[in-house]
Amino acid sequence: MQTELDRIGSSKLLVALTGADLSTDAVLAVAADSEAAAASVFEDWADDAETAELGAAYGEMASAEQTHLDRVLAELDEYEPAGRGAIHDHLRSLDDPIERVAAGFVGRGLLALRTHTQLVSFFVNEPDERLADLFRDLKTETDAQIERGVALLDERCADEADWEQAKSAAEAVIRAAYEEYVAALEGLGINPKSVC
Repeated sequence: MQTELDRIGSSKLLVALTGADLSTDAVLAVAADSEAAAASVFEDWADDAETAELGAAYGEMASAEQTHLDRVLAELDEYEPAGRGAIHDHLRSLDDPIERVAAGFVGRGLLALRTHTQLVSFFVNEPDERLADLFRDLKTETDAQIERGVALLDERCADEADWEQAKSAAEAVIRAAYEEYVAALEGLGINPKSVC
């Protein structure tokens, strides 16, 4: 999925996410929407986890995403939630533990890293180093979440078939995000295939 991840990680990402409204409030609002949707998904997963260990892992993720949301909301005077997008709709469709970990921790994490990179760049260019530092912090924490996901998969994947299932699940959530990204840019009359 490197091509899809590279395109999603381009400077067009925030254009797609905000509908080309590159104001500080609009950019922070889409960041808040993502954190809120993630917190909700992991909280629901914690409630119906297959094991106590997974329940604890999902609960920790929900708490981390809620903390991320609170930090972003502290920078917004007003916030009207826009609802979840393709990533979190896809995550909500999963009930297999391997697929949940692969898609929720790893696939979603790889997407979030690229979003955080673009948020850092946006605020560096503003220039607002304080907000750039906020998203640097979130990016570092997201990187750790991916590692946690890989460790959980290492414990749960008993054979090659399990790893293939995990890989497919991570790819599927990336594909869902990419399709939404392409549709958003095409709706704005922008070619999504060039990377800048």
